[in-house]
Amino acid sequence: MEAPSSHVTASFSDCDDSVSMEDAAPDADVEALRRLSDNLAAAFRSPDDFAFLADALVAVPGAPDLRVHRCVLSARSPFLRALFKRRAAAAGSSGGVEGNRLELRELLGDEVEVRYEALELVLDYLYSGRVRDLPKSACACVDEGGCAHVGCHPAVSFMAQVLFAASTFQVGELANLFQRHLLDFLDKVEVDNLPLILSVANLCNKSCVKLFERCMEMVVRSNLDMITLEKALPQDVIKQITDLRITLGLASPEDNGFPNKHVRRILRALDSDDVELVRMLLTEGQTNLDDAFALHYAVEHCDSKITTELLDIALADVNLRNPRGYTVLHIAAKRRDPKIVVSLLTKGARPSDFTFDGRKAVQISKRLTKHGDYFGNTEEGKPSPNDKLCIEILEQAERRDPQLGEASLSLALAGDCLRGKLLYLENRVALARIMFPIEARVAMDIAQVDGTLEFTLGSSTNPPLEITTVDLNDTSFKMKEEHLARMRALSKTVELGKRFFPRCSNVLDKIMDDEPELASLGRDASSERKRRFHDLQDTLLKAFSEDKEEFNRTTTLSSSSSSTSTVARNLAGRTRR
Repeated sequence: MEAPSSHVTASFSDCDDSVSMEDAAPDADVEALRRLSDNLAAAFRSPDDFAFLADALVAVPGAPDLRVHRCVLSARSPFLRALFKRRAAAAGSSGGVEGNRLELRELLGDEVEVRYEALELVLDYLYSGRVRDLPKSACACVDEGGCAHVGCHPAVSFMAQVLFAASTFQVGELANLFQRHLLDFLDKVEVDNLPLILSVANLCNKSCVKLFERCMEMVVRSNLDMITLEKALPQDVIKQITDLRITLGLASPEDNGFPNKHVRRILRALDSDDVELVRMLLTEGQTNLDDAFALHYAVEHCDSKITTELLDIALADVNLRNPRGYTVLHIAAKRRDPKIVVSLLTKGARPSDFTFDGRKAVQISKRLTKHGDYFGNTEEGKPSPNDKLCIEILEQAERRDPQLGEASLSLALAGDCLRGKLLYLENRVALARIMFPIEARVAMDIAQVDGTLEFTLGSSTNPPLEITTVDLNDTSFKMKEEHLARMRALSKTVELGKRFFPRCSNVLDKIMDDEPELASLGRDASSERKRRFHDLQDTLLKAFSEDKEEFNRTTTLSSSSSSTSTVARNLAGRTRR
């Protein structure tokens, strides 16, 4: 039987731009694969539209759950297929979506912190077979003018996370792709990011041999000290580094590149949070804080409380450079702890000092901060990201224009009335703790507010709200030493806030300075003004109490704050004033 002629073939051959079926087939296959990729990707990228099909959830801390489909992931990843099989066997049935909730730790362990954006990219690849554009919010830093976003920390960290997740899921083609990316720009990576890449390459084992060898060579020849490497890498990798450095003549066989025993004793004391032992070791005279670079070490590796205690000893130079050219403030910018940064600045650390490669502390902090963390919106009353806060503090310190004078008009109006000033400061700091919790806690800790006795007005129960004014100068009150100590601590808190957090201080000034208008309503005799005063006062107290309760439920910061009733009493008292 003669094969029927193809109308499609004829139509192609009749065209000037004729294409044979042999040429058209690959294009058709590519288009079909593209549509298949898009359709499968839609099941993951549009979770609401395909929620009825999802049969598992991946829970990422601090982010929305990812709805996934076990059949797709099992077909694409041997690791996930084995995981789902074990879970199904243990459960006895497939279960529903909530019954198949996977914690991130179960998927990837604790060795590398894989964030939401990196995991999302890997899962999207399992659905679509294509790599999406890298998200700027996760892999670009804030230093947009001086960084190409190739070797900065957000870019390196994101790629390392994707590499680790792809290797763990046994998705070889994706792991190889990101290994090649890292190899291509490894020479452009900032040296402080090399331990991260080396650690991930070591965990990926056989799938990242080339990356491990190349990165190991760069770390061995770098100026990274052994203490820093010891904190970031496992012991078997540390041994390889020390052996290679000794072989190349870069370290002495006697000390393997580590500090002498006297310095190490001080560093071990700091690791144990034992500042008193540090004092005792210093009295032996074998070394000092500067020779041991103890302040650098405490800022980088210890709790902020230890750094504060070490600063109080006042035996270390806060502007001393370590062998790599970093001052203590440069290290603090890497640590990105607002309390440590402010503590150093108040002790005379210079924000204008450059590293050997020409970076200031604020630029170091910007290179470490993700674009999304800095430019993302922060809800009022919610903690600001530490990264963003440190950048703002360092930028403000460089401008050297702290606001001067009284905290606000309301405080100036208090005149010489110590009780009025103390009440004002209590209310201002209480309001700051609710609206700007992280900023307030930093200033309060440095001012040592928690060691003072809180000032309250009246009895322990809320007094009835009366439309009267109270002259605090006429009220029987004796200012005691504990009140003066409290006032000094609160005043320092406000001063630190105005110096390092001017944005927050301006908001507080506006709120506090609007208070006299509210108080004037209460002194007006007209019934309409009295009614308005009642309404405003009730609204203010209700909103303030609700915010206070929410703050107490959600914040994890240590607090010596008063109860909601105390704050309400203080507000009511200030209104009556």
